[in-house]
Amino acid sequence: MASSSSIAVRELPLFPLPEVVLFPGRPLPLHIFEFRYRILMNTILESDRRFGVLMWDPVQGQPAAVGCCAEIIHFQRLPDDRMKVLTLGQQRFRVLEYVRDKPYRVGLVEWIEDQPSQKDLKEISTSVEQLLRDVVHLSAKLTDQKIELPEDLPDLPLELSYWVAGNLYGVASEQQALLEMQDTSARLEREAEILTSTRNHLAARTVLKDAFN
Repeated sequence: MASSSSIAVRELPLFPLPEVVLFPGRPLPLHIFEFRYRILMNTILESDRRFGVLMWDPVQGQPAAVGCCAEIIHFQRLPDDRMKVLTLGQQRFRVLEYVRDKPYRVGLVEWIEDQPSQKDLKEISTSVEQLLRDVVHLSAKLTDQKIELPEDLPDLPLELSYWVAGNLYGVASEQQALLEMQDTSARLEREAEILTSTRNHLAARTVLKDAFN
């Protein structure tokens, strides 16, 4: 599929969420209670179970232009027509225009993908994975807890880049920048920078902890 093609344009119901950036392949559990989003969920459950998740930008006062399609893979109805749903990230998209706002936003979107890389991504992928293991090891040592990476950690560069980005916490704006990138190598390199900074910070804290114990 082309990264930007008129063939890949469709209308998509949109769900803006503050401080939430969804990535392909990553799960997103939601508790649906607002009336308009109850309508949205009931509507898409009768079709292809897909909707778009966009990070709400509090600075701009509007949703981001790039988001990720979510597919409902499990749902549970609660009293008062509330709902718990488990979704899984699918393709990324860019909003071209808004078709309507009520009862919920619907946008005309185009799917986007990373451009084919001209680089060998094995080296940067290996580096990112090692940095991840360093961060997990230091976090476990610092908190005296057993923390481990999942056995099914993605080994393909693109999927690994999404996994890392989706597991960053408290940095929604950084996650949004990673989501919008269309270069796997650039995304992995930025994640290596973030993980290196985190590792160095945790290492310094671990040294202090050891010094006072």
